[in-house]
Amino acid sequence: MVATENANAIYISDKAKQKVLNLMAESGVKDDETYFLRVGVVGGGCSGLSYKMDFDNEVKPMDQVFEDKGVKIVTDLKSFLYLVNTELEFSDGLNGKGFFFNNPNASRSCGCGESFAV
Repeated sequence: MVATENANAIYISDKAKQKVLNLMAESGVKDDETYFLRVGVVGGGCSGLSYKMDFDNEVKPMDQVFEDKGVKIVTDLKSFLYLVNTELEFSDGLNGKGFFFNNPNASRSCGCGESFAV
C-alpha cells in the first residue's frame, strides 16, 4: 500500500462525498472503517476507457491510497495514471443524475459521460 500526499491525487466534491456516505450507509458498510471507495479505469465504452467504482475493504500491494474530505479513495496504479487530479462529482440535476468524473487527463469523452479517451 502506498499512501500518497494530495499533490497528485484523486478528489471528491462535497455533493459526491454526501452521496457516497449515503450509499455506504444503505450498503451497511458506513460504520466499518475497513471499507473505502475504490475507483478505476477499464477498457471499453464508446470512447475506449470507462470508469468504475465500488466499495471494497481489501487494499492491494500496488494500490494508491488517498483521502479527501474524510473519504478514503483507493485505485490501482494503472488506473491512477489516467485518474491523477480527477475529481469525483455527483449531479442530481435535470440534465442527468449520478456520479461523474471531472478528469483533466481526458482528451475526449462520449455523450453519456461514462467513457473517455486520453
